[in-house]
Amino acid sequence: MSGHGGDASVSLAVAPEQDGERLDVVLAEVCGSRARAQRVIAAGAVLVDGRPASKRQAVQTGQTIVADLGVLAAPIQEVRGDAPPITVLHEDEQLLVVDKPAGLIVHHGAGQDGPTLVDAVAGYLSTTSPPGDDPERPGIVHRLDRETSGLLLIARDDATHRALQEAIRERSVTREYLALVDGRPDARSGTIDAPIGRDRHQRTRHSLDTDSPRRAVTHFTIEELLPRTSLLRVTLETGRTHQIRVHLKAIGLPVVGDPEYGRPHGEGQALGLERQFLHADRLTFDHPTTGERLQVESPLPDDLAQALGRARG
Repeated sequence: MSGHGGDASVSLAVAPEQDGERLDVVLAEVCGSRARAQRVIAAGAVLVDGRPASKRQAVQTGQTIVADLGVLAAPIQEVRGDAPPITVLHEDEQLLVVDKPAGLIVHHGAGQDGPTLVDAVAGYLSTTSPPGDDPERPGIVHRLDRETSGLLLIARDDATHRALQEAIRERSVTREYLALVDGRPDARSGTIDAPIGRDRHQRTRHSLDTDSPRRAVTHFTIEELLPRTSLLRVTLETGRTHQIRVHLKAIGLPVVGDPEYGRPHGEGQALGLERQFLHADRLTFDHPTTGERLQVESPLPDDLAQALGRARG
């Protein structure tokens, strides 16, 4: 799929390997998720070859999809008062880099009505905006699982949102994670290049055993070898749902403390972990407006730092 951004829209050409795919699946990478793609389609903001689209329609090679992603960055109607305070590690007029705590989902999904990261950032922006300004809807550029902590890029306007999503598609945003895994890799570094999608048998999980495979590439290097575990630095080339957790499980190195993909009797409990040891600790990217190369880092949160200390012991 090739694409380019317009004033308030992104235009995509359907590639041969996407022939017959559902429209919402094709748009998911641009929008950040299938649910967000469906929101854009439902808002009437998607045209296929100039005609209004429906989310279940199949696309064909060579068709042109035009999507107005502005509906994902609409003004907030109401800032919630129950969202937690958020740590902002970089801020300017176009974007924020925030440090997401574990336990906070990024944005609302089915059956979820508690506060989200979007609510937390909206609350932060509403307190820093000049009086009389309409509060902004934070433009989520990429996501982290609920129990994964660390750095997220958030755009403050449509143009920045489109530019940052394009940068992620072009692999020019480097997203690095620290993961503590059960066991030891066979080599100091490696690449896992294996398509993943929704599991054939358990619909809540993602795996290599899927009817809807999408390309997924994960790179890792060893940071530290410990008595029963290994601390890995993991870099994403693509950004599929649960990608790091699925890929590391697939090579026999599940993330310690992972309730979904980890070992039932792995090291998580012994290390006092109540979630997976996965933290997005470094983001490197070119600022879409100034061109400045930015690198933002987040220290390990207390629960992971303490677990790492135990693992060393």
